[in-house]
Amino acid sequence: MRHLLIFLAILSFGNVQAQKDPQAKALLDQIGTKVKQAKGILVNIQLISKNNKGKALGSKSINLKMKGEKYLLQQGTMEIVCDGANIYNFDGNSSISKSTVAESDQTLSPQKLLSGNYDKDFNFKLLSQDGSKATIELSPIDKRKNFQKVTLVLDKLKSALSSASILDKSNNITDVKVVSINYGASLEDKLFQFNRAKYPKNVEIFD
Repeated sequence: MRHLLIFLAILSFGNVQAQKDPQAKALLDQIGTKVKQAKGILVNIQLISKNNKGKALGSKSINLKMKGEKYLLQQGTMEIVCDGANIYNFDGNSSISKSTVAESDQTLSPQKLLSGNYDKDFNFKLLSQDGSKATIELSPIDKRKNFQKVTLVLDKLKSALSSASILDKSNNITDVKVVSINYGASLEDKLFQFNRAKYPKNVEIFD
């Protein structure tokens, strides 16, 4: 579940603006516009975790559904559902932890990773680009975040995130590959509402 939470992330205005690459911002804004215009988004993602020596520790397949500020993230029997205000994290076995969106601010949420809306939380710079892709490095403005930096690879032709690499405070890496993405999904609001009845009776909820 830690890998899911990693996937799930302020100085003065003058200082922030001085550390934002305008070329990188233009590319990120294109993605942000596309996400904001989408009625519903379906994403299939593969996560590969590595230790600080580069050794692969395993991979996970994740399905993500997004609609505005709401999302449902599923990996096997584990899932995280966000109704826009609260987040319910089911461990796939016997417990659900509840938190607010504000309380989860130290992690990198799906919206932050996929939306292209990084102005408030990150400084960023363009590392390289060609006709079809661009590589951008993000560093959190708030150094209390649980990660050091994020490297994004953008598909310029589709205005979409192609992959990302997240470096945490222990120098462990989570590689994120977007296997497929659909910006035109029709998703009902009830999909993002927490429903206690769908989980086993013995599951405990912790606030």
